[in-house]
Amino acid sequence: MAGGGGRAAQCHITEPTMPPPSPLLLLMLLAAATSPGCEPGQDPVGGCQRPPAADSACEDLRLQTCADAPYGQTAFPTPLGHRSRRALEDSVEYVLLGVLPQLLGGQCDPDLRLLGCAVLAPPCEAGRRLRPCRHVCQALRATCRPALDAIGMAWPYFLDCGDHFAAAAEGCFDPLERLRGDLEEDEPPPSGLPPTFLHFAHHSHAQMVRLLRRTAARCPQVARTYSIGRSFHGRDLLVIEFSDRPGQHELMEPEVKLVGNMHGNEVAGRELLLLLAQFLCSQHLLGSRRVGRLLNSTRLHLLPSLNPDGYEVAAAEGPGYNSWTSGRQNAQSLDLNRNFPDLTSEYYRLVGAGGRSSDHIPIPQDYWAGQVAPETRAVMKWLDSVPFLLSASLHGGDLVVSYPFDFSQHPGEERAFSPTPDEKMFKLLARAYADVHPAMMERSEHRCGGSFLSRGSVINGADWYSFTGGMSDFNYLHSNCFEVTVELGCVKFPPEEALYPLWLQNKEPLLSFLEAAHRGIKGMVVDPSGKPVKDARILVKGIRHDVTTAPGGDYWRLLPPGSHIVMAQAPGYSRVVKKVTIPARMRTAGRVDFVLQPRGAWGGGRGPPGDAQDQRSRGPEGGAKPWWWRYFAALGGHQPRWLLP
Repeated sequence: MAGGGGRAAQCHITEPTMPPPSPLLLLMLLAAATSPGCEPGQDPVGGCQRPPAADSACEDLRLQTCADAPYGQTAFPTPLGHRSRRALEDSVEYVLLGVLPQLLGGQCDPDLRLLGCAVLAPPCEAGRRLRPCRHVCQALRATCRPALDAIGMAWPYFLDCGDHFAAAAEGCFDPLERLRGDLEEDEPPPSGLPPTFLHFAHHSHAQMVRLLRRTAARCPQVARTYSIGRSFHGRDLLVIEFSDRPGQHELMEPEVKLVGNMHGNEVAGRELLLLLAQFLCSQHLLGSRRVGRLLNSTRLHLLPSLNPDGYEVAAAEGPGYNSWTSGRQNAQSLDLNRNFPDLTSEYYRLVGAGGRSSDHIPIPQDYWAGQVAPETRAVMKWLDSVPFLLSASLHGGDLVVSYPFDFSQHPGEERAFSPTPDEKMFKLLARAYADVHPAMMERSEHRCGGSFLSRGSVINGADWYSFTGGMSDFNYLHSNCFEVTVELGCVKFPPEEALYPLWLQNKEPLLSFLEAAHRGIKGMVVDPSGKPVKDARILVKGIRHDVTTAPGGDYWRLLPPGSHIVMAQAPGYSRVVKKVTIPARMRTAGRVDFVLQPRGAWGGGRGPPGDAQDQRSRGPEGGAKPWWWRYFAALGGHQPRWLLP
């Protein structure tokens, strides 16, 4: 079920520029202020210069920040000259490793931290220190440098890939090897099999990653893989993307995502998305017109496992075991589908107060003071980086498609019909899946999900049961993304022999849902010179929920059949109004462009669209310190000025 089984996924995000200061973070920095610290040397980057230390006897690694390092012993003095564990723990460099995950919002963690540990406290074997690999440093710097640039922080001097690192030929140490496990080892594909071969089997995390990478390698013209972050235990949250131009957002091409395994013990969605990835690649190679049309007009993102840590717990009990709880949560014992900000309560408050704006609701500051799972944070950043239009989260525990709102407008009631302003469109999206699913359309009351038979296997989430902190509500209220939750069946972890019939039942519904991204209108919003207007609002009369344009000025608006009055507006421009008619059946969204005329003054006391956000991303002008610098103000004369660009 959506809560007992699970629900939702979501879109776009704006995380606060700076989370509330953590007392632990400030205490760590204050502790560092009591040490002699590291004084900048004369080198161009202002790094701290210390003579290389000779090898010493190995001793146990007893550093909390490096507790998960893939080795157990180090030696003092360190390469940076720290002569004891206490001196290292009091150093600014060590403190920085402990606070970087918070400063970077969880990005590049634990990778950057483990690399830093391998420099500050390198592994020791038989009295000899091992230097970390230079190629690992170079690859990680290329990956993580944008995250540091985004907050105006320089690459730490002690992670300069030219110092303290060794070439592979010198016998270097890879501190990130355990994170990859055996994922770098490729397996040759089965021989003698046709290109339409699909592998109906359960996959461990390593096998899943290899399959996704191998699939992308088979179809490089239309597929690629990328990671949106890591789980609490450091497993990659790997996405496979399908598009005629992988890695690029194309103007007016809708972005769609499918998310599986949000609850670790709900495995059907995980395996379905792996099968869908293989199917799309195989059909592309075979020249399928339907798949070709889909990939030429839509950018698809498949995340088979949002909760790989929970999956490992469930997999230890094996397929067919339906405990309903074992492995459901992540490694922090958090239910990811209760971990998103509660924007639905704020929506009800805004509507009750008569406010016009009840969409793109910002994340409350107090949300960040709670426990936010790295998987949740990764999805939110993912949604902020891609202008998603449509999404489905695949769960297990029942047989039904549910849609927002999931949280009741009457919080005291466990079940209460609570529609969004886009109730008609959400029903159409849910039916795009359910109406072509043979088991959902089966007329027997004794089938799985028989209680939903009279509703056509489609239900408003809160009318099923109410819960807060779900991904679907957050998607809708914080971004442009419409998301439904698909409950794939009563058995959460089906045996392997059930995967083939599961695929046969869901292949057509999955394709039908993906094609539903083209229902409605799309277009460009530009000024008279043709310059895109980002963050312009697209309003529909009678539907109190706006969507906004992407940075390139393009937009998509899912709409049910019928006539609609559509408006485009942006601060500083006059509103433009058009009437559009959506036919009952359409395979391609109608194009409706808007040219906004300047009014000569910015309305509402605001600057041009996006200026405030751009200013925040650029950082303060005039040489002012970046926002994170106050975290280090307690260090007095030992502040790490080498972190300033």
